[in-house]
Amino acid sequence: MNPPQALYESALSSLKLRGRGKVRDIYDIDDKHMLIVATDRLSAFDVILPDPVPGKGRVLTRISNFWFEKLKHVLPNHLTSIPLEQVVPDAVERAPIEGRAVVVKKMKPLPVEAIVRGYLIGSGWKDYQQSGSICGIQLPEGLLQAQQLPEAIYTPSTKAAADQHDENVAFEKTVEVIGREMAEKVRDASLKLYKEAAAFARERGIIIADTKFEFGVDDSGSLHLIDEVLTPDSSRFWPADQYQVGVSPPSFDKQYVRDYLETLAWDKTAPAPALPVEVAEYCAAKYREAEVRLTQG
Repeated sequence: MNPPQALYESALSSLKLRGRGKVRDIYDIDDKHMLIVATDRLSAFDVILPDPVPGKGRVLTRISNFWFEKLKHVLPNHLTSIPLEQVVPDAVERAPIEGRAVVVKKMKPLPVEAIVRGYLIGSGWKDYQQSGSICGIQLPEGLLQAQQLPEAIYTPSTKAAADQHDENVAFEKTVEVIGREMAEKVRDASLKLYKEAAAFARERGIIIADTKFEFGVDDSGSLHLIDEVLTPDSSRFWPADQYQVGVSPPSFDKQYVRDYLETLAWDKTAPAPALPVEVAEYCAAKYREAEVRLTQG
């Protein structure tokens, strides 16, 4: 079986390019709809790496679509039922983006990244070691690395540009940016989405240690889930059978790539170093394993 063809950057001539994010390319369709293409780009430490992870975009699309469907009773999302063939009718142009492109409703994105943490790891663990708290939320003393928190916490961050680092902020900062009512809606929806998804994933042998949600509002101001949801790019997935408190568990996400990059003399600013083929392939395999466990378990 041949490895999947990698797509680092899409190039559609039939639609107007709206912009490129760290992973996704966005095209305008009309006043109400956009096309989102999940490429095989990978970002680490908020920097886009120069080498793609083959097949990653298709895996991300399938996982996101799975969760969008599963969690739509909690909150509506930006997906439409419009088929790709309708907006990109040329088969040759469509071929590279098959399985990695979705037609979505245009929303006004909120300038807040909604992060929910269920376990003490990553930047949260570093903050806790220094201050005993995360984003101003005081936690019990004596917690260990990777320990499950007494309850999941909401720790938002600012939404940075593609070449900038996101910044953790206190909840009250999001109130200043989007207003108290919307800030509370985002917080409450994030916690509910995480708790339901984490319980589902746990039954399939995956611990969702933390995750990031993005939200937008439609013309009536109704809150919607947008972008991607509960993927290995936006979440920290651990195999439940290898989890133990006190150490950083192995993962199904891009932590493997981060760990590799940490061994290099790189200052975590662009340009990023090249990614060895074996590192990219291992990352791709872990993404596929996460998909199988979650969607076919």
